[in-house]
Amino acid sequence: MSSDYFPAVRALTFGIALSLGAVSASAESSHAIAMYGKPALDPGFSALPYVNQDAPKGGRLVVGNTGGFDTLNPFAQKGTPPWQLRSWAYESLMGRSWDEPFTLYGLLAESVVVPDDRSWVEFTLRPEARFSDGSPVTVEDVIWSYQTLGTEGHLRYRGFWSKVNTIEQTGPRSLRLSFNVADRELALIAGLRPILKKAQWQGKDFAASGLSEAPIGTGAYVVSDFEAGRHVTLTRNPDYWGRDLPLRRGTRNFDELRIDFFGDETVLFEAFKAGELSAYREFNPDKWANAYDFPAVTRGDITKSEIPHHRPSGMTGLAMNTRREPLDDWRVREALLLAFNFEYINGTVTGGVQPRITSYFSNSDLGLRPGPATGQVRQLLAPFADQLLPGTLEGYELPQSDGTSRNRKNLRRAVKLLAEAGWEVREGVLKNQDGEPLVLSVLLRQGDAEMKTVVEIYARALERLGITLSPELVDNAQYVARQSEFDFDLTRLRRDLSLSPGNEQRLYWGRAGVDQPGSRNLMGIDSPAVDAMIDHMLSAETTEAFTAAVRALDRILTAGRYVIPIWQYDKGRIAHLSELHHPETLPIYGDRTEFFPDVWWYQPNK
Repeated sequence: MSSDYFPAVRALTFGIALSLGAVSASAESSHAIAMYGKPALDPGFSALPYVNQDAPKGGRLVVGNTGGFDTLNPFAQKGTPPWQLRSWAYESLMGRSWDEPFTLYGLLAESVVVPDDRSWVEFTLRPEARFSDGSPVTVEDVIWSYQTLGTEGHLRYRGFWSKVNTIEQTGPRSLRLSFNVADRELALIAGLRPILKKAQWQGKDFAASGLSEAPIGTGAYVVSDFEAGRHVTLTRNPDYWGRDLPLRRGTRNFDELRIDFFGDETVLFEAFKAGELSAYREFNPDKWANAYDFPAVTRGDITKSEIPHHRPSGMTGLAMNTRREPLDDWRVREALLLAFNFEYINGTVTGGVQPRITSYFSNSDLGLRPGPATGQVRQLLAPFADQLLPGTLEGYELPQSDGTSRNRKNLRRAVKLLAEAGWEVREGVLKNQDGEPLVLSVLLRQGDAEMKTVVEIYARALERLGITLSPELVDNAQYVARQSEFDFDLTRLRRDLSLSPGNEQRLYWGRAGVDQPGSRNLMGIDSPAVDAMIDHMLSAETTEAFTAAVRALDRILTAGRYVIPIWQYDKGRIAHLSELHHPETLPIYGDRTEFFPDVWWYQPNK
């Protein structure tokens, strides 16, 4: 198993190393670090460019989640936490500007130092940094956080730890991490690791904390009340240490944030209509256009806001588990793609207004280019030519239908591919040479009404091929457990992708995750070419080399036929109380979690 998931036992240097020799002349202390180029904001910046610096503080925001929760520790592998906790209650050494592809500014750290080759990174803590209980953040807390998250924390933290060679205290408020691989993103990832309080966990099992206590963080909010599986309330800390930092000015404006949990999306929406929630994020444009005529909207109590963005489409759809036969055969997967009548389904479910996802990085300059691979992209793919699926080098596009429900042309092509793969229709049922029928199920979370509708329409099309497909709706705990164990044929997949993809790509598609329970490689992608493109992406020193590597990766993933894509969410749609407001200036990443509710505020109507 890869060390990305089970870090090898190795000697790490802890303690104080006050004399590491002269810092390289090219390694200068800075207020920020960018993946490529220079940070957009100078050291003396007053606030992020997309905030209202004069936003008033106060008010209460209530949002809804589906499912439940059984832990208040968002950093452990065990359990399901409210997903908002990580960004609302905890902080890292650096913080991100969402108006740049990937740039970090000092948060708990006042400065950062990296050499030209980024083989190490050094941070100096702010003397005023405090945990929510008022105790100072120390270098010892930081080192313990890296070590604990890297060995006992969620899998998403362990890959980074396996690439740390040493971690050393270099001064009263400074520490240095050196890396054992050439990966230019590691310095930035180090800056984004959450920092927790070491003393809280002395003699306790961090991995099994559950609901007994929430980790103490440094963020503006602390958990003040909860009922298991029902609701969580976070209250703004009046003594929050970072309230006057430029990175925090105009943010964290609400006094109280509450998350209520509901059995499914329909019940959640009805609660919003009844006035129990402050805001609701709508993903269905047809519903957005036609279902918001209830009294609170017509009275003007509810405002509908649309927030555009410029980030990649990411991937949303049905992931096919290639660990299982016959989904390990690309011809079967292509046949299933041909049978998925996107144009008809999109028209039925969303009114046809949502653009299709055409590749993992579509809607951005990082996306694959139509036609044959050329230039640097082709050079990167060439060593793997004999392993790549048809269309990777030549060019691949998702099947298109004529928009009618019959989809005859594509179904005929699907029949031919299935026959080549050893499947034929006998007495109306598609069977293999052993007489076994092709029966598939789609694992869905209870309350996922939209995808359930998609699957039901899709199932009717597959019946014409002799294939049985059925949705399998389970509660939240079963859903998480079965995805973690890869116990499904197909399941819903959503992967948000950024303008600066990096190490998270290994978690999503890397070979190390094929057999690792809990990995995010749901499809079971086992491709040396994918790993190589990620390596090229992470070692790229120019924007051109980076873009070529991402476009090559996009080709491999898209032509791999691992997912049946649906529509992209080209803009955010948030219905909210008219007393809630957001800045007019919008970041390039749009309405992601760090925009709502971080830079919103409450102001009573006059």
